[in-house]
Amino acid sequence: MKSRKKWVVYTVVIVLVTNILTMFGTTSFIRSTQGNVIGEFSKLFQVRNELYKYYDGPINDSTLVEGAIKGMTSSLNDPYTVFMNKKEYNDFNVQTEGNYSGIGIQVTAKDNNIVVMDVFDNSPSKKAGIIENDIIQKVNGTAVSGKELEKAVSLMKGKEDTKVTLTIYRKNKGSFDVNVDRKKIDISTVKGEMLQDKVGYIQVSMFDENTAKSFESELNTLKGQGMKSLIVDLRDNPGGLLDQCVDMVSNFVPKGKVIVSTIDKYNNKKEYKSKGGDFNNLPLTVLTNGNTASASEIFSGAVRDYKLGTLVGEKTYGKGVVQTVLDTGDGTALKVTISKYYTPNGENIHKKGIKPDIEIKYPETLKNSAYDRTKDPQFNKALETAKSKI
Repeated sequence: MKSRKKWVVYTVVIVLVTNILTMFGTTSFIRSTQGNVIGEFSKLFQVRNELYKYYDGPINDSTLVEGAIKGMTSSLNDPYTVFMNKKEYNDFNVQTEGNYSGIGIQVTAKDNNIVVMDVFDNSPSKKAGIIENDIIQKVNGTAVSGKELEKAVSLMKGKEDTKVTLTIYRKNKGSFDVNVDRKKIDISTVKGEMLQDKVGYIQVSMFDENTAKSFESELNTLKGQGMKSLIVDLRDNPGGLLDQCVDMVSNFVPKGKVIVSTIDKYNNKKEYKSKGGDFNNLPLTVLTNGNTASASEIFSGAVRDYKLGTLVGEKTYGKGVVQTVLDTGDGTALKVTISKYYTPNGENIHKKGIKPDIEIKYPETLKNSAYDRTKDPQFNKALETAKSKI
């Protein structure tokens, strides 16, 4: 879940220290003005000097600085706090805006692996045979792990009409390479249709800058077709922009009621309230699974706490923390965890998730085969539940 507010950061230590060293050529000034904390970073410059003295190869200060900052964020063992260089930041912005050049998959970090959650229809990945639950071990020969999610995503993107080689691990098949063409991907995050007996169905794959508007449009379309009950499918939805989630769930929550609240390290609390909508009394059924995360869990938590509908499926992922993006200059940025979020009843679900009202496991035997809705026990139970609400 990523707030779009961006602040200029003047306190990224390594950049600050490097600039001051350039001016004064010593760490003594830094210690006198910043205290002993900055002194702890003196080893960085000792190592830099030794590298210049002994390393037999090319050295670039900008590359060293970026590596040091990435090392700092990595040491926190928080996959959501990352430093993005110019290319990574640009890729990040393009994706949250709803289109990018890539291969058309959604991935998540799970058990220190990078796991495919969704393969977009008509995408290069779909054509290459990549399926849900494939584990991506390497991108163009570079090994990647769950702690390097942002790095892996960046490596998979690139110029249109270029190729990328993924090393995939698939259960019952082992490891193998897949060559995938990069193409322009227009992310359609919302898909809706009318099912039998006036039950509407809307699948939301993530929350980008267009999701809330697209969701409301689908709601009105289905209403015009006589919808009497609605299924919202949030399975494998990794989350996205907080404001989009708030706007989306506002369709069902009375105006002024708290949808989610956040509390930061200084105990500052912020409440995000419903803007109100035209579907307060529409019977809801929400599909969730272990990859329903972040903003999707905020939606699910509001539905649960306000008793707006029935959750069907499996326990959600359990990401109850909030990130913001800080502009660090020169086209770079720091995405950093700044607070925890709480459902309307005051629960933080981080590393716990949200249990469904009706638990239905998705069979392992179906995960490695092409999706067939008629065989999906979670969908079928949701449809049965939605019908019963009419």
